[in-house]
Amino acid sequence: MTADLAEKTDRYERMLADALDAAEPRPPADTPLGDAAADVAEMAESYLEDGRHFRANGDPVNALASYSYGYGWLDAGVRLGLFAVPDGTELFTT
Repeated sequence: MTADLAEKTDRYERMLADALDAAEPRPPADTPLGDAAADVAEMAESYLEDGRHFRANGDPVNALASYSYGYGWLDAGVRLGLFAVPDGTELFTT
Protein backbone atom coordinates (compact mmCIF):
# COMPACT_ATOMS: atom_id res chain seq x y z
CA MET A 1 0.00 0.00 0.00
CA THR A 2 2.90 2.39 0.63
CA ALA A 3 3.99 2.19 -3.02
CA ASP A 4 0.43 3.03 -4.11
CA LEU A 5 0.38 6.07 -1.81
CA ALA A 6 3.74 7.26 -3.13
CA GLU A 7 2.64 6.84 -6.76
CA LYS A 8 -0.66 8.62 -6.17
CA THR A 9 1.02 11.46 -4.29
CA ASP A 10 3.52 11.89 -7.15
CA ARG A 11 0.72 11.89 -9.71
CA TYR A 12 -1.45 14.40 -7.85
CA GLU A 13 1.48 16.76 -7.26
CA ARG A 14 2.28 16.73 -10.99
CA MET A 15 -1.37 17.09 -11.91
CA LEU A 16 -1.86 20.14 -9.67
CA ALA A 17 1.38 21.77 -10.85
CA ASP A 18 0.46 21.15 -14.51
CA ALA A 19 -3.07 22.45 -13.93
CA LEU A 20 -1.74 25.66 -12.37
CA ASP A 21 0.52 26.14 -15.40
CA ALA A 22 -2.33 25.52 -17.85
CA ALA A 23 -5.06 27.65 -16.28
CA GLU A 24 -5.19 31.29 -17.39
CA PRO A 25 -7.49 33.75 -15.61
CA ARG A 26 -10.36 34.82 -17.86
CA PRO A 27 -11.79 37.93 -16.18
CA PRO A 28 -9.82 41.17 -16.09
CA ALA A 29 -7.71 41.38 -12.95
CA ASP A 30 -9.29 44.68 -11.84
CA THR A 31 -12.82 43.25 -11.57
CA PRO A 32 -14.58 41.29 -8.82
CA LEU A 33 -14.38 38.12 -10.93
CA GLY A 34 -10.70 38.82 -11.51
CA ASP A 35 -10.28 38.99 -7.73
CA ALA A 36 -12.13 35.68 -7.41
CA ALA A 37 -9.84 34.04 -10.00
CA ALA A 38 -6.79 35.36 -8.14
CA ASP A 39 -8.14 34.00 -4.85
CA VAL A 40 -8.79 30.56 -6.35
CA ALA A 41 -5.32 30.45 -7.92
CA GLU A 42 -3.75 31.52 -4.63
CA MET A 43 -5.58 28.75 -2.76
CA ALA A 44 -4.47 26.13 -5.29
CA GLU A 45 -0.86 27.37 -5.14
CA SER A 46 -0.95 27.37 -1.33
CA TYR A 47 -2.18 23.79 -1.27
CA LEU A 48 0.63 22.81 -3.66
CA GLU A 49 3.17 24.42 -1.33
CA ASP A 50 1.55 22.79 1.71
CA GLY A 51 1.65 19.39 0.02
CA ARG A 52 5.33 19.80 -0.75
CA HIS A 53 5.96 20.80 2.86
CA PHE A 54 4.12 17.75 4.19
CA ARG A 55 5.94 15.51 1.77
CA ALA A 56 9.33 16.88 2.73
CA ASN A 57 8.46 16.14 6.35
CA GLY A 58 7.53 12.52 5.69
CA ASP A 59 3.74 12.96 5.73
CA PRO A 60 2.49 11.64 2.37
CA VAL A 61 -1.13 11.32 3.53
CA ASN A 62 -1.48 15.05 4.24
CA ALA A 63 0.57 15.83 1.13
CA LEU A 64 -1.90 13.90 -1.01
CA ALA A 65 -4.83 15.59 0.74
CA SER A 66 -3.30 19.01 0.08
CA TYR A 67 -2.73 18.28 -3.60
CA SER A 68 -6.30 17.00 -3.90
CA TYR A 69 -7.81 20.06 -2.24
CA GLY A 70 -5.71 22.40 -4.38
CA TYR A 71 -6.77 20.61 -7.53
CA GLY A 72 -10.40 20.77 -6.41
CA TRP A 73 -10.19 24.55 -5.96
CA LEU A 74 -8.67 25.02 -9.39
CA ASP A 75 -11.04 22.63 -11.11
CA ALA A 76 -14.02 24.43 -9.55
CA GLY A 77 -12.62 27.73 -10.84
CA VAL A 78 -12.40 26.28 -14.35
CA ARG A 79 -15.97 24.97 -14.16
CA LEU A 80 -17.16 28.41 -12.99
CA GLY A 81 -15.47 30.07 -15.98
CA LEU A 82 -12.78 31.88 -13.98
CA PHE A 83 -9.99 30.23 -15.99
CA ALA A 84 -9.39 29.38 -19.62
CA VAL A 85 -7.68 26.07 -20.31
CA PRO A 86 -6.21 24.65 -23.52
CA ASP A 87 -8.64 22.74 -25.74
CA GLY A 88 -8.38 19.00 -25.42
CA THR A 89 -6.73 19.03 -22.02
CA GLU A 90 -7.60 16.14 -19.77
CA LEU A 91 -6.60 18.04 -16.64
CA PHE A 92 -10.07 19.45 -15.97
CA THR A 93 -13.69 18.29 -15.97
CA THR A 94 -14.89 20.99 -18.40
